[in-house]
Amino acid sequence: MAHPESQHPLQIAIVGFGAAAQAFVPALQNNAQFSLVAIVENNAQVQSNAKALGVPVFSQLEDLKQIAHLDGVYIATHTPCHAEQCIQALANGWHVLVEKPMSSNAAEALRMVSAAQQFGKSITVGHSHSFDAPIQAMRHIIQSGELGAVQMVNTWCFTDWVYRPRRAEELDPALGGGVTFRQGAHQIDILRALCGPKVQTVKAKVFNTDPKRNTPGAHAIYLDFENGAAATAIYNGYAGLSSMDWTQNVSEWGFLQTAEQRPWKRRPLQQSTPEQELASKQERAKTAIPGSAPLQPHFGLTVVSCTLGDMRQTPAGILIATADGERELKLPNHQSPRELVLEEIENVWRGSGPGWHDGQWGYENLRICEAAIASAQSGREQVMTA
Repeated sequence: MAHPESQHPLQIAIVGFGAAAQAFVPALQNNAQFSLVAIVENNAQVQSNAKALGVPVFSQLEDLKQIAHLDGVYIATHTPCHAEQCIQALANGWHVLVEKPMSSNAAEALRMVSAAQQFGKSITVGHSHSFDAPIQAMRHIIQSGELGAVQMVNTWCFTDWVYRPRRAEELDPALGGGVTFRQGAHQIDILRALCGPKVQTVKAKVFNTDPKRNTPGAHAIYLDFENGAAATAIYNGYAGLSSMDWTQNVSEWGFLQTAEQRPWKRRPLQQSTPEQELASKQERAKTAIPGSAPLQPHFGLTVVSCTLGDMRQTPAGILIATADGERELKLPNHQSPRELVLEEIENVWRGSGPGWHDGQWGYENLRICEAAIASAQSGREQVMTA
């Protein structure tokens, strides 16, 4: 809970107004603890969408100095911009919420963490799917010891990621692109939330199988944890099967989508121009991530095995299976994943509680993604040094 004397709404600005940022707007509007006071966006067409919210729209981050008493910024720009904008915001005395992946590489992420320490402000990395209520509930059960020690966690996600509209840097691993950085960031985040923060070794294969769409589009990652747990992250973004087939037709954002209802992007017969793809991406951003949903979100299928039982997600919560049988723990869905992010950063920004999705956490996630790519390139297991 926040300090009673600090109940003024926290003033937040959004930097970059794409799909991720637009998904945060309903959560901000529904939360009395936050006040959206400005948007920074340098694309003229996107600026017009932002102006409909009735707050100042600037073209440069430094313009936010015109806002008195700004508490923090949400950086949702292109990944290669994250590090410099984050450090700039921290130097200006603002807390930072930054989209995943937190930067293009671990070296940049470490600079961001150092800047937070230098300027005495916080970094929170998200949205990531470990904020989802079912993942948090499974994490709580593991930490309680109710099911004994966690033994292994396996998470599988099959999507059409590769063929959705993309900017060039989203496909370039040197700029934090490709599924291992952009989607593996979710999976590594989930696995560390459930198995524990300390990964000892990483072994992986990464696949780039479509010459017309030159990007890492699939991976198989194996993690060994310091506490003895093991985990796998399987991701296939090449638009074959959908992992909704084994999440009871529940989509990533908590909607029922049968096979006939899925707007699936299969391998195109001819390529779009960069201009056509950007236009499609900007149009998709308006509805890509809904503000609320009737069911719990699913980032594919995640199965947890502990010494005394197993767990997996259901459309309404989580299923727990032990020697006594199976039971479903139903979870409230009145808070979207983004609202759960705001709940964490409210405590952090007010100084009334810690947040575990901090800069160090995001940095370690990025290090593991880099180790997976290095393992795939070398064919060898990577040891995670301190």
